[in-house]
Amino acid sequence: MNDEVRIRRICERDWDGIAALESRAYTGLGLSEGRVALQSRARVSPGTCRALEVGPRLVGYVLALPYPMYRYPDLARPEQVAFPSSNLHLHDLVIAESFRRRGLGRLLLRHLTTSARARGYERISLVAVGGSATYWSARGFTAHQEVVRPDGYGPDVVYMSRAVPSRGAGTPEPEPAGVSPRGSSSREELG
Repeated sequence: MNDEVRIRRICERDWDGIAALESRAYTGLGLSEGRVALQSRARVSPGTCRALEVGPRLVGYVLALPYPMYRYPDLARPEQVAFPSSNLHLHDLVIAESFRRRGLGRLLLRHLTTSARARGYERISLVAVGGSATYWSARGFTAHQEVVRPDGYGPDVVYMSRAVPSRGAGTPEPEPAGVSPRGSSSREELG
């Protein structure tokens, strides 16, 4: 079996798999948005949303879109337009359960950070859900307690952000622990 890891643009054939991954990651937390909302987030910013394959299998994805700092998508509504912003909001990062703890979440986050830097974004924000703020803090995200808790994101949510480091700056990302966030968790399921 070919175990080549590939990050690529999301295409139409990916949406059934993305919706299934998202549902498995967030239904138990009461945060599953469904396919239409997910597709709307990728539609407004296709250049910052990616699929992750291992061999021929879709095993993860990341959805990120420009959003004003200290604001976040409404999980109950699809996106209509991209906001002009120097902030890139990491809305979702999900890795299939059987592929976690292999560094794939870290790989997607690194890819997103590189893409954000190349596109001129200054910050990346997220909404940590399901108690994942510690996970995101270990990856350089800082909590903004002054931000009103997002409605619809469940209990124990924290709005967080970090600066997009300049090329070569910072330390390597720690190995992911398979924690469930949303911003994705922010709404992210990293692994």
